[in-house]
Amino acid sequence: MATKLTERQQQILDIIRSEIQRTGFPPTRAEIARSLGFKSANAAEDHLKALARKGAIELTAGASRGIRLVGEPAASAPPPSPSLLEQLLLPIVGRVAAGSPILAAEHVEREIGVEPALFSQTPDYLLRVRGLSMRDAGILDGDLLAVKKTAEARNGQIVVARIGDEVTVKRLSKSGSQIQLLPENPDFSPILVSAGDDFSLEGIAVGLIRTTPLH
Repeated sequence: MATKLTERQQQILDIIRSEIQRTGFPPTRAEIARSLGFKSANAAEDHLKALARKGAIELTAGASRGIRLVGEPAASAPPPSPSLLEQLLLPIVGRVAAGSPILAAEHVEREIGVEPALFSQTPDYLLRVRGLSMRDAGILDGDLLAVKKTAEARNGQIVVARIGDEVTVKRLSKSGSQIQLLPENPDFSPILVSAGDDFSLEGIAVGLIRTTPLH
């Protein structure tokens, strides 16, 4: 990197790198602000813009986690192939009917082309977020959550999970054999997964596309 970073900018860069390695997902401005004791996310935004000007990161307008490290491959991402140099065509999944596969034809609203560089790993589909249970992670009602299909996830990752007849987006918390699905909004309660519950992981979140402007 040609331009020297300030100590604070290097701290923020380290936080971004660490969060991508830990969850596969860049932090939000609010998460960076909390980590460094800033009073508002605007202070984090100012530092991010400075990092972008210095060529350390790239910022994507309209994506709450639209931060990409420059000159480093995304964590766990496969090497780019010629097909990834073009836009990805991803289905948008709306409401999921009880007991039906997420990618069943009746759930797909349409397909859209997106830039692969927006995501930490290549997603399989975009899930339209319902409700505000993940508000404090920067995931809002109506946003499109980029999801990579997998039945395995690490502790702390944001996941799409099926419990009973419901499909939900939450942060995964594993302690021994106990699994909890944690909201990112104090108005919502954690979901404790019991041994007898019909529970499965449908995928992990690898990015976000904001569909409405932040106020």
